[in-house]
Amino acid sequence: MECVFCGIRDGQLPASRVAENDRAFAIMDIHPLSDGHILIIPTAHVESLFEIGEEDLLAVARLARNVAGGIRKGLNPDGLSLLQANGRAAFQSVPHYHLHLVPRWHQDGVGFDWPLVPGDPERIRTTAERIRTSL
Repeated sequence: MECVFCGIRDGQLPASRVAENDRAFAIMDIHPLSDGHILIIPTAHVESLFEIGEEDLLAVARLARNVAGGIRKGLNPDGLSLLQANGRAAFQSVPHYHLHLVPRWHQDGVGFDWPLVPGDPERIRTTAERIRTSL
């Protein structure tokens, strides 16, 4: 078995399932950043946002919204972080697209903030144009 998430999907590996729909499933993260940390995973094996099909992406988003409501109602966090990484440089740990739902509480000790440093306006405009012309 090459992919841990495919192994979970196929019932070959254990996981605490929370919810599912026809194209995605939600499991508890075994390395949680906080209580209630959940992964939303498409059933189709795709490595990243660059490969996932639109219908699978929509199914992940729909399930994430539904599960987020359960987190809100069941745990009453002060906030919720959505995290999704693509590729090693972005610290993607499993090469199967997945979305993290991380319940957050004030002063929970979990990071994700970075210093706000103003960008060069000309570089921002030039970069935007490069992306815009590539769409």
